[in-house]
Amino acid sequence: MPKSLYSRHNHVFLEMLRTSRKARRLRQRDVASLLGRAQATVSKVEAGVRRLDVIELRAWLRALDVDFVDFIDRLERRLQDHADTVAGLSAVRRHSAKVNGHTPVRTRTRHS
Repeated sequence: MPKSLYSRHNHVFLEMLRTSRKARRLRQRDVASLLGRAQATVSKVEAGVRRLDVIELRAWLRALDVDFVDFIDRLERRLQDHADTVAGLSAVRRHSAKVNGHTPVRTRTRHS
């Protein structure tokens, strides 16, 4: 299984974390203070350099006053929307190749 740290799914997750922080008008320094961590830790998490485990995520979301279950539900919907979009684009490419008389070339891709 490929590392999830650099996956599209992780990108969506990190985007949601940043958006949640910014919606509360908090700086990274503010979140770090609420968590009792260094600002560099918040920066590394948001940049995708450092991962959060589920317990850390729960504390992070509590600091942002975001409901854990609601966040996970929204994340799941965003990831599903992304999967549906990718599947749709793939189908369009296959159809286009077939219509144009080309044989689709299978390439090895990473799936997240």
